[in-house]
Amino acid sequence: MAKTTMRLTEDWAVVLLGFMIIGLAVWGLAIPVPVYKWADGVQLAALFSAANSLDVMYQFLFAYAIVIVGAVLTGRPLRPQLLGFPFVFILTIGALLLAGNAFLNDLGLEAVIFSLAIGLLVGNVFRQPQWFRESLNAELLVKIGLVLLGTGVIFSDILKAGSLGLLQSLIVVLSVWYFAFWLCRKLKVDDELTMMISSAVSICGVSAAIATSGAIKGDSRKLSYVVSMVLITAIPMMIAMPYLAKAFGFSEEMTGAWLGGSIDTTGAVVASGSLVGDRALEISTIVKFSQNVLLGIAALAISVYWTYRGTPDGEGVEKPGLGVIWERFPKFVLGFLAASLLFSFVLDAESVGRVKGGIKNIQGLWFALAFTSIGLETNVKDLLGNNNIKPFWAFLIAQLFNILVTLAVAWWLFG
Repeated sequence: MAKTTMRLTEDWAVVLLGFMIIGLAVWGLAIPVPVYKWADGVQLAALFSAANSLDVMYQFLFAYAIVIVGAVLTGRPLRPQLLGFPFVFILTIGALLLAGNAFLNDLGLEAVIFSLAIGLLVGNVFRQPQWFRESLNAELLVKIGLVLLGTGVIFSDILKAGSLGLLQSLIVVLSVWYFAFWLCRKLKVDDELTMMISSAVSICGVSAAIATSGAIKGDSRKLSYVVSMVLITAIPMMIAMPYLAKAFGFSEEMTGAWLGGSIDTTGAVVASGSLVGDRALEISTIVKFSQNVLLGIAALAISVYWTYRGTPDGEGVEKPGLGVIWERFPKFVLGFLAASLLFSFVLDAESVGRVKGGIKNIQGLWFALAFTSIGLETNVKDLLGNNNIKPFWAFLIAQLFNILVTLAVAWWLFG
């Protein structure tokens, strides 16, 4: 009889890993909090003291253990994780040291930007062995950080912003999806790319493109092209939009709603919200979660449309069922909500005060590690390679429409 192994999907694994970190903290494990802030050479040298270096080492061992457990839970090969993660961690520490500089910190440059820049530089200058590329898993890292983010968000704020966020998401997703679909048809983009682009630009970027490709059994090369376009636009939007919001004097709530509703990837939303402030980060994450919730419904609707549209391409596609909604639903959202419920209603104030500093620090580390990995995974030459220009123009125009519509709705609901 063949031996079977139990494996968790990545979405369920990050919920388990996130609550493993929370549980260890609540039960008394003191998560170390290294110091990275410095203003001159003397302060920089002090960061390399024995005590601070030991805190960094403890934090590395803690994160290393979580990553290894994650590989076991999801069935990923262990050897690449064992060899590759220490290198990602070292690069991330470099990013944290840069972000800790007082001058750069005053400019509003967060660790995630330096993580991304260092990852892009190393990933595009040096050739990476296959085993190292297999060790990179940015989605796992950023989703663990998002589960931990729930510990700092009061549940009443989720209900308040979540209802407004869901209303914003419904308006934006429907209007932007239809506009992108109409535009792609006008530019004679093929049907598969049309569906993927419309979903990616209107719902939640890479996840929506992947879900749509699965729903229509799309070409993986076309999916890769759409993901590349999402990355090309998300990075400049992530950096520029917070500064535009500050220049125009938008409130943190309105800015967060604008970022969460228009930037396509969850990780980029987190990074962009971090540049504005804690409240903007909370609202942007909640609004993005509201869009993520719509992903399962959108996948079902797209499956129904693709199956029954009456064209030869629809032949042989499995008839969709209600299970598609649950299958496509991002399970880490449940982890975020459960963490917020735990810290809002279950734990006493003393316990929350004791552990929230360490959890917030490790949450920031996960986000920084994720963006180092994203940079290492992103090949600029591949992103800018030769592809049909019409889908790219369709994506850019639809993204601009998305930015303007979301700004108007965010101003109406949160301004």
